[in-house]
Amino acid sequence: MQNFDRSRVAYRKAVELIPGGVNSPVRAFRAVDMNPIHIRAGKGSRLVDIDGNEYIDYICSWGPLILGHAHPAVVEAVEQAVQNGTSVGLPT
Repeated sequence: MQNFDRSRVAYRKAVELIPGGVNSPVRAFRAVDMNPIHIRAGKGSRLVDIDGNEYIDYICSWGPLILGHAHPAVVEAVEQAVQNGTSVGLPT
């Protein structure tokens, strides 16, 4: 049986800071009488929550993660891009 204790605590903290306690459409968890789970990591098609439960990510961030989480080619491209800076208030 899965444990969601850490996610439950994280959700209570998030409700104090974020409207609805979430930053995505996971408010639907109410329909299944659960609080949203909080994800610790993703690799390929898998996610792991902060309680250590593993999932297959069928949502893939609503489409943009066609290559999965932390795909090596994407990670390399991001690493190269951030070496030029991460936020500039002028045209780049």
